Amino acid sequence: MRTVCEAIWRRMCTLLMPEPSEDVWKSSASKFRVLWHFANCLAAIDGKHVSIQCPINGGSLYINYKGFHSTVLLALVDAEYNFLAVDVGSYGKNSDGNVFSKSVIGKKLETGTLNVPPNTPLVENAVRMPYVIVGVEAFPLKT
Repeated sequence: MRTVCEAIWRRMCTLLMPEPSEDVWKSSASKFRVLWHFANCLAAIDGKHVSIQCPINGGSLYINYKGFHSTVLLALVDAEYNFLAVDVGSYGKNSDGNVFSKSVIGKKLETGTLNVPPNTPLVENAVRMPYVIVGVEAFPLKT
């Protein structure tokens, strides 16, 4: 089953979940401004432990802090809860911050290669401010 899922993902991911462009980020930020009164917010991020049956020879890798077997879904969503980017499959034992730092999403944000728009003023004729991603305290504060 895993092989089938991986083949489907390889074939369909660029069609169904393309990497967000600068225009997608700007559209998301606009929705956050209008719906949530939060300027320069690109997305919200969180991780979700999805309960699974422990894979053969999985050992303790999949046991999360709540004591059940899981795999982690890390997601960036827009102001209307639509997925912008996802990372699925990390071991349940990993924290959200750890999953984020090792994910493609985290690495691209760290290296400045995720098409994030340049700094923008919060109001007209003001100092340019960076865009942000909102998340719980499990995620590190970084540029």
